Amino acid sequence: MLQIIAVSVAIKLTKVTKYNFSWMLLTLGFILMAVQHLVEVLPFISDVTREELGRVMVWFGVVVSLAFACGVFLIQKIFKYMRRVEDSRRLTEKMFLRTIIQTEEKERKRFSKDLHDGLGPLLSCVKLSVSALSQLKKTDKADEILGNTEMAIDEAIKSLKEISNNLSPHTLDLGLLSALRSFINRINITGAIKINVTTNIEDERFDPDMEVVLYRVLCELINNTIKHAGATVINIRLFMDNKKITAEYQDNGVGFKMSKNTDTDRGQGLKNLVTRITSLKGDIKIHSQPGEGMSAVIKINTEEI
Repeated sequence: MLQIIAVSVAIKLTKVTKYNFSWMLLTLGFILMAVQHLVEVLPFISDVTREELGRVMVWFGVVVSLAFACGVFLIQKIFKYMRRVEDSRRLTEKMFLRTIIQTEEKERKRFSKDLHDGLGPLLSCVKLSVSALSQLKKTDKADEILGNTEMAIDEAIKSLKEISNNLSPHTLDLGLLSALRSFINRINITGAIKINVTTNIEDERFDPDMEVVLYRVLCELINNTIKHAGATVINIRLFMDNKKITAEYQDNGVGFKMSKNTDTDRGQGLKNLVTRITSLKGDIKIHSQPGEGMSAVIKINTEEI
């Protein structure tokens, strides 16, 4: 009965293995073993003696042994096929993630250009018109209104430039470190928090996708710290060693309790960070405890991108 069950399972798996020849040999071996055990019952239900079955059983044993031996020898093809399928899945996943990121960055650049080239000149024209109005004879109340309008337009132009730069930093054209320092300097000048950066990469350039992803991830970590951590200091170490780039991030904020499942249960924001780094075959480890701040270590092999 056990042999018959094994045969039925083996036959079902034949389709799963895409009718692989090695598995078909193993299935044949199971079938012959089941038949062999059935033949052994004949002396109990017929006049056939064990001596008469001896030679038949020997040949059954030889054929079963050959089927299993050949099947085991060739079964490595199944494992090779499984490895190819897994490699193909990983490659497809990587290409899919990178396509999403590239499309997102392309849309960011398009939107940034539309803001800068479309809305920017319009605001500038409005400012010129308001400036021309200020030269005309008017009352004190009109002066106050025009002054407030000019201030509002100046703020709108400034905000437009900041939004455009955040969407698609022009400094990324000069390199990762240049863009990151530009972003950090705008924050440090407020005095609300101090961000320190130490690095050994300076003006070195990397794959454009890697620069964009790493810049976005570090900016997101900084934004999370500013919004939620109540920190006063952020330390960032960015260094290159043996074709591997490592980014170490640490703040002195309030921290938070990490879930036991640290790879999936981090909130949507942290999940996005993991997804972005994974698209580069990189690794990101985040650690935090209440009252101990938050730290993150990102490692990317530049040769695998």
